[in-house]
Amino acid sequence: MQEYDSELQRDHVIRPEMYARQSTYGKPEGIGHQDRRCSCELLGQDTPDRGGLRIDVTSTIAIHPVSNAIVRIYNGTSLVEEIRTDSSGQSGELTLEAPPREYSMEPEQPQPFSKYRVQVEADGYRPVEVADVEVFPEELSIQPVVMEPLETSQTEGGENIVVPPNTLWGDYPPKIAENEIQPVNESGEIVLSRVVIPEYVVVHDGAPSDATAKDYYVRYRDYIKNVASGEIYSTWPDATLRANILAIMSFTMNRVYTEFYRNKGYDFTVTSSTAYDQKWSYGRTIFYNISQIVDEMFNNYLSRPNVIQPILTQYCDGQQVSCPNWLSQWGSKYLGDQGYRAIEILRYYYGSDMYINSAEEISGIPASWPGENLTVGSTGNKVRQMQEQLAVIARSYPAIPSVSADGIYGDRTRQAVEAFQKIFDLPVTGIVDYPTWYKISQIYVGVSRIAELN
Repeated sequence: MQEYDSELQRDHVIRPEMYARQSTYGKPEGIGHQDRRCSCELLGQDTPDRGGLRIDVTSTIAIHPVSNAIVRIYNGTSLVEEIRTDSSGQSGELTLEAPPREYSMEPEQPQPFSKYRVQVEADGYRPVEVADVEVFPEELSIQPVVMEPLETSQTEGGENIVVPPNTLWGDYPPKIAENEIQPVNESGEIVLSRVVIPEYVVVHDGAPSDATAKDYYVRYRDYIKNVASGEIYSTWPDATLRANILAIMSFTMNRVYTEFYRNKGYDFTVTSSTAYDQKWSYGRTIFYNISQIVDEMFNNYLSRPNVIQPILTQYCDGQQVSCPNWLSQWGSKYLGDQGYRAIEILRYYYGSDMYINSAEEISGIPASWPGENLTVGSTGNKVRQMQEQLAVIARSYPAIPSVSADGIYGDRTRQAVEAFQKIFDLPVTGIVDYPTWYKISQIYVGVSRIAELN
């Protein structure tokens, strides 16, 4: 384990006097053409900052975008903006007021995010309203809205969603301590010789014993993005975000690998209760930088030597709740301020024998990663497979140029890849790297299906 400064304390490390401030919201091009301002609630007397918000509207039938939907943004009862979604089901990026960035850099500060209300209407769909959508300063918030076609709906009226506050701000029960290595049932469905990233997890939206709580089928990556966006602040250092996301992924993969709840007679993978698991929230706001990190390293988890299963990496805020030998969220933030890398943060809390591992298999993917980036000039079957998938996706997302599956990576393929990357929040490089390959595969599988699991 690395030697640290002697003044460094377990949960209260040296804090810098100044915090670096980003010039954009995590995207090279910054916020888009909309630039509306409002008088956000709970801003106090401090000069407000601004953050970005984009609404992504899709149908419950596969991952098809809902174009030309009317999106209204409210601050309280005041209408801030009305806009229609484009052919990709996106609102464009709106610039909105948010509290000063410093509020999210220390505990016991005023509310560090502003809250907005979003209403979405579209012909042939049930309307949806999402309250308490979170916007942090200098970060891009992405609010997913999934609309149900009227022809398949068995419920009258619209759907109303309330996004609960981040666990660092809200009042949630602390985690009940467990052993970091769980017993496994050799007769279970999981092949115990290897770790497999699941396509879906089943989330029980309540305590395990709450029979009234609803179960949701959630894509694994979407689950991780949801939890991370609700457990930490997107304004924190990149290394801190990565350390916390790795802990969240490893915790989840332990539940998957050990079939923890199924071995107890339940039909779900994980719960949304902070006392038992991690806080997942239906309809939660997702943050662009967190989404990118998850797409980059979603196949990772944390291991110890001679232990096959992912480690159940428990954590707490480190302020309201103390948790020796677990990761402290606020403590990890201060370590990130000082330049500690993600693995150094993790080893500071979990010990020097913790390391980052990668799953051998990813479920629900038609073709595995070719092992090297695909770019202009690349040829072969992997290029053809990628082109075939992009061609199918382009039928639902017309902003993506159609391509011929000829196995030759030319300029037309590059343009299609760049359009795909822009829509799905990947770095726009025109190169099919690891995150882009698996995102193409994920979206291809989604748009190819007749209906989502609900």
